[in-house]
Amino acid sequence: MEDVVVGPLDLAARVDDALAVQAVAFGLTDDEVGVRRHIVLRHAAFPGTRALGVTTPGGRLVGFVYGMPNDRAQWWSTVVEPYLRREGNVEWLDNAFVITELHVHPTYQKRGLGRELITAITDAADEPRSILSAIDTESPARALYRSLGYRDLARNVLFPSAPSPYAVMGAPLPLRR
Repeated sequence: MEDVVVGPLDLAARVDDALAVQAVAFGLTDDEVGVRRHIVLRHAAFPGTRALGVTTPGGRLVGFVYGMPNDRAQWWSTVVEPYLRREGNVEWLDNAFVITELHVHPTYQKRGLGRELITAITDAADEPRSILSAIDTESPARALYRSLGYRDLARNVLFPSAPSPYAVMGAPLPLRR
């Protein structure tokens, strides 16, 4: 398999490439991609948002991660806050760097790229901890997050229009190696 490079990603400029990776990795429909495009572009404009990408020598994007300092006024925080409060973990919403999306094209999975992306982006964070949400099932993604020090903060979190429940996970930074 060809060599790839992990580096800074201009998320707004490459939103369609990023969503193409997410669509394959996450099984999104064209309609879902359209909705997410607006969300990603809005996130890209938030202060403190950072993104990294995995590119092939030809410039094809095959993986990406982006995140930002958490803001309790943002939609994601307002949805997960009651679940975290119920579990006694609401303080995780403060001083946290949120991993908003992390996806690697299936052809490039199982090469350590997801691990490299998430550790690189959180290593640059000023916050003392990181939070994220993942589908609440035992999956390679959840296993990766646990290996890095993330633990479940709330489970069976229901997002409007999401077909499956999610888990909110958190880890102190820097992530475990």
